Amino acid sequence: MNILILGAGRVGRSIAKSLSSQSYDVCVVDLDNEKLKGLQEDYDLAITCGHGSHPKTLKRAGVNESSILLAVTNDDEVNLIACQLSKSLFGVKKTICRLSDSSYINSLNSFGKNAIDIAISPELEVTQHIIDLINHPGAEQIESFANGLVKLVSVKAKKDGRLVNRELKSIKSDIPNTNMFIPTIFRKGKALIPEGSTVIKENDEVYFLSSEKNIDKIVSEMREQDSSSSRIMIIGGGRIGLALALHLEKSYKVKLIEVSHAKCESLSKELDKSIVLHGNGSDEELLKSENIENIDVFCVLTNDDETNIMSAFLAKKLGAKKTLITLNRYSYINILPKSFVDLAVSPQRLTVSMVLQHLSSADLPQEVLLKMMSGVEALEGVIHENKCTKDLFGESYLDLPLPENTVLGAIVRNNIIMTPDDNLTVEKNDHLILFINGKTDKEQIEKLFETK
Repeated sequence: MNILILGAGRVGRSIAKSLSSQSYDVCVVDLDNEKLKGLQEDYDLAITCGHGSHPKTLKRAGVNESSILLAVTNDDEVNLIACQLSKSLFGVKKTICRLSDSSYINSLNSFGKNAIDIAISPELEVTQHIIDLINHPGAEQIESFANGLVKLVSVKAKKDGRLVNRELKSIKSDIPNTNMFIPTIFRKGKALIPEGSTVIKENDEVYFLSSEKNIDKIVSEMREQDSSSSRIMIIGGGRIGLALALHLEKSYKVKLIEVSHAKCESLSKELDKSIVLHGNGSDEELLKSENIENIDVFCVLTNDDETNIMSAFLAKKLGAKKTLITLNRYSYINILPKSFVDLAVSPQRLTVSMVLQHLSSADLPQEVLLKMMSGVEALEGVIHENKCTKDLFGESYLDLPLPENTVLGAIVRNNIIMTPDDNLTVEKNDHLILFINGKTDKEQIEKLFETK
């Protein structure tokens, strides 16, 4: 499959890195020739130097009817024009357009019928992830499947958790009347597929599937439950900071600190209940004057990773109960001391996940990388009748031809969540949530979800 990526920034580079390691023919387009050369030295891909929305550049990059165009530059207008031209001049197979401004997302038909097949917004995705983490204290990662009906939650097991040092097969009796399933555990940085005899250990990163109403109950069994939050401080009034404040001010007491005076004035007009402050998030005197020791969640959302990290360090030192930051460089996540940064959200991981789910010809409503470059991911697929599946319907889920390192986490049928047990069968149009815990045959998985 021919994939054309416009933009060699952090998002484009991450996508190129992921796709070039798979069976895709990747070409990256950017104006910065040095960035392109660096990419080509590191990965097996082609490069084209030029403006991504110019027809001549697209032609030189080899765009054609079988191409999938990923327009992921930092410029919404460039992405939109590139998608329009690629469809009208070259008839590309699919266009995926990164958009930061939500007003564009709500007006896609204005740019021409089918000019933009898929619109993705990393900013909106990041905002929703942060909201979920604030609403469910103790959870470290929350992903949604089956239109939000199923939640995949990561929690770090602590020694005070009632399920710690217990076998998984005892969970149903430990948490009665709670439908849940644990498909993956990270132990000392490595993923393992748990069995009934697997014992949850302190510091395990446990991933569980359940409905949203059960999240807090299950988290409290893995660790002492964090107290609920009421006071939120946000550093950075960009798109994510503003969207987060707009949502949270309905239920929380919110303060937002922004370094630009002009932007502060604009934010004050857009926000209703939030307090907008002009200043720097790493200004110790400002944080003290705003009673940082009473802040439940301190969110640092600027575009500078180093600023985010240092601001979180300072806030924790001054008494903030919990710190949450965004990190563009995923490599930083594994070296951050948890004593200063409680939660780190990666726009890079979320964006790559959003793109991956739209590349397959199979019916995959959702695909999520749980950790970048770990080979561990979760996907949701709708099973249709085809030559691979025609004999599976009405039979046990154990008859599914799943490749190595792949397990079934749940089946959603008629909006009902069913976790694996002896009586679980597979039926046509079921939504299967699968977990890939390492190197596997992805093509074999996708055959289950082909529509023909």
